[in-house]
Amino acid sequence: MQIRFLGQSAFLLTSGVHQLLIDPFIAGNPKSPVTLEEALGWKVDAVLISHAHGDHWGNALDFGRAGVPVIGTAEIGGYAQKNGAQNAVGMNIGGTYRAPWGSVTLTPAWHSSSFPDGTYGGMPTGLIIEMDGVRVYHAGDTNLFSDMRLIGDRGLDVALLPIGDHYTMGPEEAARALDLLRPRIAIPMHYGTFPVLTGDPQVFAQEGRARGVDVRVLAPGETAEV
Repeated sequence: MQIRFLGQSAFLLTSGVHQLLIDPFIAGNPKSPVTLEEALGWKVDAVLISHAHGDHWGNALDFGRAGVPVIGTAEIGGYAQKNGAQNAVGMNIGGTYRAPWGSVTLTPAWHSSSFPDGTYGGMPTGLIIEMDGVRVYHAGDTNLFSDMRLIGDRGLDVALLPIGDHYTMGPEEAARALDLLRPRIAIPMHYGTFPVLTGDPQVFAQEGRARGVDVRVLAPGETAEV
């Protein structure tokens, strides 16, 4: 699997002929390495949304109106369908959606969730994604919580964790999350995009590597092989 970082919390996962786009904040993202026009040219199997805030919901409707399935909570699925997405999928915490590319399971996250127009977005979530035998946990926006141990019990290959502080965990708290999640590889996200997101990825990398985790700090546009 290839995991390409697109800035903030956006990632493109590629495995074989399948591609998944997570939290597609592209237009308006000062760290995005691609334009929205370029991204819409990708052959994406699904767009996965952790929660409805604008820096995660992003350009979901641009993909949804083009026929790409948009997958998230029931509130996200309903909002997407109401606003022109052709193949919206609404789920809820603990549920798993299965498709030819693999599966995604929604987990809790401690945060908030509303669309840019103020519409309630349901509970924020994390995402456990399985593709070709690789299990990736995208934590969305969250703080540290003890039930991360249960997520770790699934056996994680990769954890994508917010470290920016202010709205989410900072780097030290995210490193403590690694004790519960126990991934082989960790990639920091949700930092440096805006001035308030001051979390230092090198602090997270140092703390994570001290715990025996392979921490990979990616610049927007860079790819990790798993």
